[in-house]
Amino acid sequence: MTDAYREFEAETLFCGTCRRAGPVRKKLLLVLPTGNKYDYVCQQCGTPVGGKVDRDPTAFRETSRAAAAAARPRPPGAERMPRPRRRG
Repeated sequence: MTDAYREFEAETLFCGTCRRAGPVRKKLLLVLPTGNKYDYVCQQCGTPVGGKVDRDPTAFRETSRAAAAAARPRPPGAERMPRPRRRG
């Protein structure tokens, strides 16, 4: 038997400010080594109404690899020079 319900996404939650259940937006708050932390906010008033942490660390690995590559100093003379244009 497969695990069909690994993760749920909230579409509607109760908002204490609006005093009713309504649609929510999912916002990414943090990219952590253990997974991503999300916040659910009311679409009507923008009040945070819930949160979620997923356990997929792939986004952290991709982000840390990109940051390491950007921080790596280039050796002198390795600057990219514009290629000469060919006329013709």
